[in-house]
Amino acid sequence: MKTLVVGVGGMTNGGKSTLSRSLHELMPNSCIIAQDSYFKNDSVVPVDSHGFKQYDLLDALHMDTMMSDVLSWQRDPESFMRQRGLNSEHETPSADEEVYVLIVEGFLIFNHRPLNELFYKKYFLEIPYDACKRRRSSRMYMPPDPPGYFDGHVWPMYLKNRQEMESMVSGIVFLDGLKPKEELLSAVCEDVCQEIERLREKH
Repeated sequence: MKTLVVGVGGMTNGGKSTLSRSLHELMPNSCIIAQDSYFKNDSVVPVDSHGFKQYDLLDALHMDTMMSDVLSWQRDPESFMRQRGLNSEHETPSADEEVYVLIVEGFLIFNHRPLNELFYKKYFLEIPYDACKRRRSSRMYMPPDPPGYFDGHVWPMYLKNRQEMESMVSGIVFLDGLKPKEELLSAVCEDVCQEIERLREKH
């Protein structure tokens, strides 16, 4: 049995969740761990000097819990999926050739050093400011974005986090989130499948 951890990061509303779900549907023996599932309770998320909640920080997330789940999957993917009601799909009769794929998806996954060390493949979806603001404004969040939140907090924090990410991580494949979903999926799927075949051929 072999394991492959794939990181799908990106800015808010860049298309990372859509790409991750589509990739998961195509990949046998795969599952997703989404960073958005690990946000701390709203009451403990700090507020900046403008009164904006600081959701775009690693401190707003239970990263220890997320890392624990990722490592739990890495130790025993079959057991991990079984406990969560997910069925693995065996492609080959040989257990030695089985490759289990974990898709880790989130907006700050590449800003957490311990997580970075586990990725075989890293993808980052990006879209221009105008498209990002338009998509963000069309979605409902709980709690809702207060007036001025995108320009006052979301976009400045994205630029800050991106700069930090690029200073500490190499090997990221940047993807244009404005391209058709099918085109993005095809490119990433082909890349991941090549890595799976390389792992299968290793003895």
